[in-house]
Order: sequence, then structure tokens, then C-alpha cells
Amino acid sequence: MSGRQDKNTGTRDVAEAHRFDEKRLEAYLGEHIQGFRGPLTAVQFKGGQSNPTYLLRAASGQYVLRRKPPGKLLKSAHAVDREFRVISALHASGFPVPRPYLLCEDDEVVGTSFFVMEFVEGRILWELDLPGMDPDERAAIYDDVNLTLAKLHNTDYEAVGLADYGVPGNYFERQISRWSRQYRASETGTVATMDQLIDWLPDNIPDDESASIVHGDYRLDNMVLHPTEPRVIAVLDWELSTIGHPLADFTYHLMAWHMPDIGIGSIGLAGKPLAELGIPGEEDYVARYCERTGRQRGIPGINFYLAFNFFRLAAILQGIAGRVRDGTAASAHASEAVKAVQPLADLGWQYAARHG
Repeated sequence: MSGRQDKNTGTRDVAEAHRFDEKRLEAYLGEHIQGFRGPLTAVQFKGGQSNPTYLLRAASGQYVLRRKPPGKLLKSAHAVDREFRVISALHASGFPVPRPYLLCEDDEVVGTSFFVMEFVEGRILWELDLPGMDPDERAAIYDDVNLTLAKLHNTDYEAVGLADYGVPGNYFERQISRWSRQYRASETGTVATMDQLIDWLPDNIPDDESASIVHGDYRLDNMVLHPTEPRVIAVLDWELSTIGHPLADFTYHLMAWHMPDIGIGSIGLAGKPLAELGIPGEEDYVARYCERTGRQRGIPGINFYLAFNFFRLAAILQGIAGRVRDGTAASAHASEAVKAVQPLADLGWQYAARHG
């Protein structure tokens, strides 16, 4: 198992700051989840830097609990209620997400709001080049990852009950404003290229008001693959989801083809022998997504979307840096995120310059 795979896979003892009364939770779940039976024990998943996530083991089976972290929080962050709502709507529509069980907004149970969902048995892969697989399996996995995102963006959000889950239109204006504010609130030092992007992005938004459900963090390690088959069986971590622009979502996912190794998440595909590995090149991957979503013109202005997404990711990681500062970060590896802000902002500014 590789270093990143090992570091982020599996569980550990619950961190001191994230412990709760397991007996109280056991009693609550016994009252609110049909068929639940204790005794209950909890361990914490290694991965995940925002909302602490736990594996619950009980006599009736295994469950997953996601909660708001304790302590000082940024406004609008850690919205577990929204995450529960979108998972519930998508599960009912047949989209691959874990089965949701309950949302609890009573802080007396575990200390903060939380929800409980099904534990989906399968593979979570942290290495984008999929070591140990043959080219055909890599190709099939990437094709299904592409198909799954296209299915999400083709989902009628009004028909699945999410008409008021976000505000269609002006998505980039609102997102740039939101992440600029959150970046400033978490700022721990000066990053000149972030300042430049904050000024440049609002003046260069493409004229395209498409709207769909967007995941907000669609990447390989946020999905569960079937244990033996090359297909996605559950998409996880919907904290950043909303009604937004599908190209923001897709090009965030596309950053994998541009991302150098800067010490966060998965090493990107930049410089990898993709054809030899069986992984589609960026052009083919974009074409397949556009074919599946009816975008006959492809993605004009793609450098804007990439600049936006490098800016957004830098702002998200700066938020983690702020939580490290405030003592509320949920992962032992969160401090690594701080080092990535500058190189991400620099990359974003490079794509802005290419856009013109």
C-alpha cells in the first residue's frame, strides 16, 4: 500500500477533541433507527479534514456518522444538514450515494449536529494513477467516474426536490465572493497571487448560466468503488454541494490532469504516461463528458474555470489552515494543507494569464 493510500485509509482511535458519549448515542440511535441494536463502539476514519467522520460498529451492523467539528467555525461551513438533505434526495432518485438514516440537530447527543448513513463496503482509492491495476481496468474506472458526474449534472434538481437547495444563476460571482471572504477570515499570511485572483476573477466570468446539482469536491477519493468491479457505487462528502454551475464542478475534477505533487490528497496526473496506463488524456476525457451532457461546443474559456478552481481550492485549504490555528482541524494531516495554498494560487494565476 502506498504512503497516501495507507495514511488516509482505514480508522484510528477517536481523537481527544472529537470524543463523545457512546452510550448516549447508542440510546439515541436505538430510538430513531429502525432495527438498530447495540452495543455500539466508534472509531474515526483517517481521511477527511473538515467534518469528523466515524465508523460505528453495532450488533445490527456498521454505520457512518458525520458531525460538525466542535469549536469556532466559519459561517456557512460544515453544513451537515445540507449534506444529509442532498444525499436523501439523490438516494431516492437512484443516484449512487449511501442510504441516509437520520439527521440530529440536538447538540446534547454528541456535542454538535450530525447525521448517520449506511456504511458502503468497497474501495476508496487515493492514487490517481491506480497502481497495481491493468490498463483496461483503469480505463473502465475513469469512464465510470466520468459517467457518474455526467449523471449528476443531468439530474433534474427540481424533480428530486432540490429546487431551493441553491440559487441558480450568478454562481461564479457568489462563489468568488464566498471564497474570498472565507480566505480573508482564515488568512495567516500574504499570498500575492491569491490577492491577484480575487481581483481578476470577477471581471472574467464566462457568459454561461447553466445550472445543476454540483458536488463541489468530486475527486477519486470521495467515492467508493465496487470491491471487484470498475464502477462507482457511492459518492461521498457532499458538504460543498449546491445548485451551481456544472462546468465549475467538472473542471474542479479535471484539475487532476493539471495538479503537480504539492503534498495534498492524490498526486496529480501531470507528467504521467497516461496512454500506457490506460487513463484517458484530458482532451478525450473532456470530450466524453461533453458528449454525455450535450455540450456540443466543448468548454470554451476552460482556463477561466481552471483558474477559478485553483483559487477555490487554495481558499478551502486556507480555511483548514485557519482551523489548525484555532485548534479545530479534524485531521492529523491538516497542517499539510497550509503549505499548498501558495503553489495552488500560483497555478491559478498561470491559468488566468493564459485566459487573457
